[in-house]
Order: sequence, then C-alpha cells, then structure tokens
Amino acid sequence: MKVSSSKENILKKIRQALANPVPVPFPHSEGNTSVFQPLQKELEIEFAENFTGLLGRFSFCLDEKELAEQLHHLTASKQLKTIFCNETEIKEKLANSGFTNFSASNVATCDASITGCELLIARTGSLLMSSTQPSGRTSSVYAPIHICIAYTSQLVYDIKEGLQILKEKYAGNLPSLITLATGPSRTADIEKTLVVGVHGPKEVYVFLVEG
Repeated sequence: MKVSSSKENILKKIRQALANPVPVPFPHSEGNTSVFQPLQKELEIEFAENFTGLLGRFSFCLDEKELAEQLHHLTASKQLKTIFCNETEIKEKLANSGFTNFSASNVATCDASITGCELLIARTGSLLMSSTQPSGRTSSVYAPIHICIAYTSQLVYDIKEGLQILKEKYAGNLPSLITLATGPSRTADIEKTLVVGVHGPKEVYVFLVEG
C-alpha cells in the first residue's frame, strides 16, 4: 500500500521521538521549578512519545481502511478471539472498512474491548473518557486489552484545555464520571516492584486516525 507523504512525515517524526524516550518518572518533577512545558512538537508526536513512554502501544492510521487492516493484524498476532465493542458508530465505521470481528457480548469475558474516547491529552499521553460515552464506565477497565480509536481532531495539549472543551460540549452539565487513563494499569505498592495489569487492562492500544 502506498504511503502518503504526510503520513510518512508524521511516522518519521514519531520514530525519531520514540528513539529518545522521556525517562519516567520525570527527573525534574521536584523542587520549585514548574514542570509545565509549552508545546514544542506537533500534538501527534507529543502524544505518541508520552503515551508509549508509559507502556502504551501507539499506531497512526491514514483512514478507517488502514485502521481495519491494522486491527486485523493485531487480532491475529495476539490471537484475540472475542472482541467487545458497545459503540455503534465505531462498529459501523469498522464494518464498512472490512473489520467485523465483534464476537463478545459481555465485556467481562472478552479478550479485548474497543472504545472511543472524549479526547487525547498530548502532554501526559492520556485518554480522557467519560460516563456519557456509549461504552460506559466498564469497557476500558475490565477487558485485559483496551483498544481506543481516536482521531487527530480529538487531540488537545493539556488537561485544562480538555476539561474546558467538555464543559462547552455538555453546556455546563458535566458527565457524572470523567477519567484519565494513562497507559495500562500498574502498581508498585508491594516492595516498590512495578506490576502491570493489576487494577485494569494489561495492554492499552491507541489507534490514531487522520481526520
């Protein structure tokens, strides 16, 4: 498949950024100096770098057709047999592009779940989600693998900007739950040893689609 110059440019910048990942925890996060830094890269690059730095898996897609192709590759490579999706719009877009592997009727027994999100926060590499999404409160938490599909138009730089957009979107009547998901679940409560996937998904994928 021929890759457009715009996509190749984005992928090249992402590869360059990921070749020199930001250490976690951030070395200058203590003291009197503010850790907030103004945006210096494209939002796609900023998000990809921060998201993968926190063990997330990132993929950029030119359109829904390529998205469907990459989902087919992921499900085959991970041997995902049961996939749950409760968002009609996402299922219709994927079905129109040739991906119809939605065999799970219950998120509690699926191998992976597919959801959308409200926004992507580039500075922290986070998914901003809410209870008003068709997937509800559970699809991004109970499945062992969470696959989020988002569009470049959903990228914002900081959490403050994201919350302001939600306030305007919901006309001041904010959802009962607004949450930030930043990579797979992890804890270091026991002897300061990092364990992934204890309180949520072991793997989180973001497929970012141009548009």
